[in-house]
Amino acid sequence: MDTKELLKKVRKIEIKTRRLSDHIFGGEYHSTFKGRGMTFSEVRQYQFGDDVRSIDWNVTARYNEPYVKVFEEERELTMMLMVDVSGSELFGTTNQFKKEIITEISATLAFSALQNNDKAGVLLFSDTVELYIPPKKGKSHVLRIIRELLEFKPKSNRTDLAEALKFLSSVMKKKAIVFVLSDFITEDYEKTLKIAGNKHDVTGIRVYDAREEAIPNLGMVQMEDAETGTVRLVNTQSKTVRQAYSDYHRERQDYFSTTFSKSGCGTISCRVDESYVKKLLGYFKRRG
Repeated sequence: MDTKELLKKVRKIEIKTRRLSDHIFGGEYHSTFKGRGMTFSEVRQYQFGDDVRSIDWNVTARYNEPYVKVFEEERELTMMLMVDVSGSELFGTTNQFKKEIITEISATLAFSALQNNDKAGVLLFSDTVELYIPPKKGKSHVLRIIRELLEFKPKSNRTDLAEALKFLSSVMKKKAIVFVLSDFITEDYEKTLKIAGNKHDVTGIRVYDAREEAIPNLGMVQMEDAETGTVRLVNTQSKTVRQAYSDYHRERQDYFSTTFSKSGCGTISCRVDESYVKKLLGYFKRRG
């Protein structure tokens, strides 16, 4: 992709997703993920009903009457986008690939953070951490994230979410709002997700295609595994084959839902041909 084409695509994504974040998600994002931490503000004289645990004993001793510490909610947040860039994201049987929907959702969330004057960062992963951009504020930073989402070429086509979650826990020392965007055709990440979920506010956004739920009867079809490159002939006339295909993807879906729920994390599932706007807005409203 040449520079002119890339800038055109970035601008197109910016116009679409910024409008969504400004008019729809800005307020919802703010109310849903408002600062969870508390920061010291001032001391004042003790009043009846104040929590005795908030008494500042040093100031109380100095003035010989009780004073309490006053805290206020921290307004600034840090958002981290963990984006799956493995081979299976380059799949789609309708108008868009899963990767394109994931990019739009990521951009919308990043602009929502920008509107709220929060930091945003991105972690692109396959079976390794492909790229890490630390959280920062500002429009130019958000546009850089979008450029990377559009043009980044991963070294690997495979997926290992556990490895990415380990990296997240090692670099993000303070609590963050974390969105994991993937098709979640992977497993064995329950331990690392639990650790991340205990520290951060984590939401998994599963983007999938209708043809991953069920394969039609098309006779003998040559299929390629997008992550391993393995090519094989598949007899889609066989009910057993079609059932096994559906069962495999249903198991990945159930694993995703159950694992995130047990780890205290939120989930959103969005099919490529569905409105991610409605999905995100509904999730924010439920949480808010």
